[in-house]
Amino acid sequence: MKLEGEGQLLRVFIGESDRWEGKPLHEAIVKRARREGLAGATVLRGRLGFGANSVVHTAKILRLSEDLPMVVEIVDQAERIRAFLPALEEMVEEGMITLEKVRIIAYRHNGDG
Repeated sequence: MKLEGEGQLLRVFIGESDRWEGKPLHEAIVKRARREGLAGATVLRGRLGFGANSVVHTAKILRLSEDLPMVVEIVDQAERIRAFLPALEEMVEEGMITLEKVRIIAYRHNGDG
C-alpha cells in the first residue's frame, strides 16, 4: 500500500478500564481498524491525565494504577477515517475522539505479511 500526501490523524482518548463486548476497548478499536483495512493503529498508555469528570488518574509507584488514560492513534486517508467513525461512535461510550489534518511523508511496507 502506498500512502503519502494529505491524510487525517484520528485520536481516541479513553480509559484503560473501558470495555467493548467484555474486552479492553483500546484492543477492540485496533482490531476493528485492522479488519476494516486502515493503514495502522498505535495505542499509547498515559502516566497521568484527567477527562470530562476531572478525576486525575495516575501511575504513581505508591498507588496502583487506576484507569490510566489510553490514546489510540490511526492515520489514513480522510475518506477511510470518515468511514471508520460510525464504528467508533458505537464503541466509545465515554471519551473523546479528535481529527487532525496531517501530511504523510512516508508509509513503507516490506510486503512480508
